[in-house]
Amino acid sequence: MKTKTWRWMAGLALVSFGLTAQAADPIKIGTVLSITGPAAFLGDPEAKTLQMYVEKINKEGGILNRQLELVSYDDSTDASKANSFTKRLIHDDQVDAIIGGTTTGATMSMVPLVQKAEIPFMSLAGAVVVIDPVKKWVFKTPHTDRMAAEKVFEDMKKRGLTKIALMSETSGYGQSGKKESEHVAPQYGIEIVAQETYGPKDTDMTPQLTNIKNNPDVQAVLVFGLGQGPALVQRNYRQLGITFPIYESHGVCSDEFIKLAREAAEGTRLPCSALIVAEDLPDSDRQKSVVTSYADEYQKRWKTDVSAFGGHAYDALMLYIDAVMRAGTTDTAKVLEALNSTKGVMGTGGEFNLSPTDHMGLDLTAFRLLEIKNGQWTLVD
Repeated sequence: MKTKTWRWMAGLALVSFGLTAQAADPIKIGTVLSITGPAAFLGDPEAKTLQMYVEKINKEGGILNRQLELVSYDDSTDASKANSFTKRLIHDDQVDAIIGGTTTGATMSMVPLVQKAEIPFMSLAGAVVVIDPVKKWVFKTPHTDRMAAEKVFEDMKKRGLTKIALMSETSGYGQSGKKESEHVAPQYGIEIVAQETYGPKDTDMTPQLTNIKNNPDVQAVLVFGLGQGPALVQRNYRQLGITFPIYESHGVCSDEFIKLAREAAEGTRLPCSALIVAEDLPDSDRQKSVVTSYADEYQKRWKTDVSAFGGHAYDALMLYIDAVMRAGTTDTAKVLEALNSTKGVMGTGGEFNLSPTDHMGLDLTAFRLLEIKNGQWTLVD
């Protein structure tokens, strides 16, 4: 199937719906994001992205001759607040759809509420539990932690690394990543010979890393975490003089990680979306036009580098808009039907093909394996 692009869809919105009808009530899109707190480096670009594109779409005429209205709340990286704000979005603000759940914890606190209210929910969290098992009204745009583990183990296998240490954060994302890593490791001939954990607010991981360093069987380390924690792990890792390869998950696909880890990030490998290396993609890559367009617009507006997390928000908004356009209405049942029939839509995260049994719609090829060299993201051949 021929791949769609967001630019084409935006043009279709204008031509088809934005020119003739009288003004109508706005399409209300609710958001609950971690704009502050430990996960702010994820939530901040998500919020900026949604604000930027809602403004752009409204300036170009809106959707179905209706303006978009963003109703936003900051959960401060607190799952209980995410739950409370979701109730407000549903009952007080009466939104048509919800984008958010920056973290897995926040998302899972929101899921029962959107399921009961029967409102489309586009999650921005990484854990596979968000969409496995499938939940009728819940979709997600980021690649899963299971996919991240598979991409890492695929590379380890190529490099002859078979015995590893797994260091995971005690957050929902970290523990889901731990579970998924344990699940898929045997499929790649990988044996997890050491395991350590750390808390999201810990500031020194030296004891755990010392245990790993002293284990003679360990050939590499995989870290599963979000926010500042993985950067601190990297710095303690280098301070201890550990020399075997270190891998991170897609939970740190942001220039902020390199800034925090500094020279300690050198040589680290991890799976990320193509957005992080947009300019390095060959012109023949079908995704290049989408990611370079988003990166250019984001950098021009906010005068800062892009992150994969802002890209996830972009994909969520565009998938919802694409479904509304095809449904010709914001009626939630019809939008759900349209979401479940999404095919060949190219986003910053990859090509989305949704179905009633797949509410993410990405495969492993959507991930690019990157290595940090000289403080820059580089594609691994």
